[in-house]
Amino acid sequence: MKVIKKSYYAKRISPLDGEYFFGYYDLQPFNGNLHLTHKVADADKLHMPGDVAEIGLLDINTEKYEKLDTTGAWCFQQGAMLQWNPQASDREIIYNSLGDGDYNATIMDIHTGKKRFLDRPVANVSPKGNYALSINMARLYDFRPGYGYAEHRDPFYWKKHSADDGIFLTDLNTGVSRLIISMEQIWEFSKDYFGGVDQKLVVNHITFNTDGTRFLFLVRNFPAKGGSHVTAIITANTDGSDMFLLSDYGVQSHYFWLDKEHVIFYSDGKELACSKGFASNYILKDKTWDGEMVGNSYFRQDNHMSYSPDRKLIITDTYPNAQKMQPLRAISFEKDLCVEIGRFYSMPRSVTDLRCDLHPRWNRDGKMISFDSTHEGQRAVYVVDMEPVLEEFFN
Repeated sequence: MKVIKKSYYAKRISPLDGEYFFGYYDLQPFNGNLHLTHKVADADKLHMPGDVAEIGLLDINTEKYEKLDTTGAWCFQQGAMLQWNPQASDREIIYNSLGDGDYNATIMDIHTGKKRFLDRPVANVSPKGNYALSINMARLYDFRPGYGYAEHRDPFYWKKHSADDGIFLTDLNTGVSRLIISMEQIWEFSKDYFGGVDQKLVVNHITFNTDGTRFLFLVRNFPAKGGSHVTAIITANTDGSDMFLLSDYGVQSHYFWLDKEHVIFYSDGKELACSKGFASNYILKDKTWDGEMVGNSYFRQDNHMSYSPDRKLIITDTYPNAQKMQPLRAISFEKDLCVEIGRFYSMPRSVTDLRCDLHPRWNRDGKMISFDSTHEGQRAVYVVDMEPVLEEFFN
C-alpha cells in the first residue's frame, strides 16, 4: 500500500473549560454545524457511582457549547451512546440515562427540551430508527470499566450466563423492550470452544447491519485471573432468530458494516481460506465463511475503522506508538492508497481504560470528520475538512 504522509489542519471545536469528548467511532455526532458532545469534570479517574456527564452541543463555526442535560449512564470509551435519532435527525437525540433503579434511555427534542423514555439503555440504534438493541451495561463495567456504567450493580453478577439476561430489542416508538437472545442461549450456541469448562460471558459490542435486518455482536468470556479473554462473532436476525457463528472464539475486535451482508473486521480470520495466521483487517460475509484480507497486510495493528457515506474510503486510527503518537488515516482499498492526515500525542493515563482513542467519525456528506484527542493537554473534540484529503484520492 502506498502511504502519503501529510499534516492537515485539525480545528478544535470544544472550549477550554472542561474535558470534552464524543465517544465511539460508529455513531453519528454531526447535524449540519452542530456536533454532539459529552463534558466531564475529570478525565484521569475511572467514573464511579455518582459521577455524571453533561450532554451537549458544540457549534462547529463558533466553537460554543450548549448544555442540554446530564446523565449518570456513561463511560469514557462510548459515552452515553449519544447520537441523533434517525427518525428525526434534525431535532432529536438519543442517550442513555438513569431510570428507577436501573439504566434506561432518553429521547430529547433539542429545540423544545421535551423528553420521552425507553425502558432500557441503547447499545445500537437501527438505521431507520425503529428499533434499538440493548445489553447489560453494568456487566460491561465489571468486564471493562471503560465500556460500562458504574451507577448500578449487575443483577446477574453471580450467574455465568443467565436465561433472564442477554440481548433485548427495544421498540423506539413504544419504548418497550423484550429479551430476544439470552446469555444462556448464547452459551449453548457457542460453548463447544471451551471444551466443557463453564465460562462467565458478556456481550461487549453489538451493531445492526446497514438495512436493520440483522445484527452482529461480540461475545467474550471473563478471563481467569492473569489471563486474557477470547471473542466470538455471532450474527442474528432482528428478532434474534437464525444465529450464525461468523467466527469462533479468538482475536476479534473493531468492525464496521460495509453493506447488509459484508463487514470489515480486525480479526484473526481463522475460518477464511485467505487467513494469513495473524490479525488484520478482513472483509467477512455474513452467514458464510467467505472473506478477504484488505490492505495487503497493512493493518497489523488494531484500529477503529469506518466507511465514508459513499463507501469509497475508510478513516481509521491505531493505538499510540512508543512515542505516544496516534496516527489518523484515510484509505482507499481500490487505489491501494493511504493518506496520513496527522499524528496526535496521547496523554498517558493512570488506567488503560481512560485512554483517549481518536475514534474518527464522518459527517453525513463525507466532507468532514471529527475525532477526540488529548494532544493539547485535555480531552477535546476536533474536526478536519476532508476536501483537501479527498483530492489525493480522486484528482
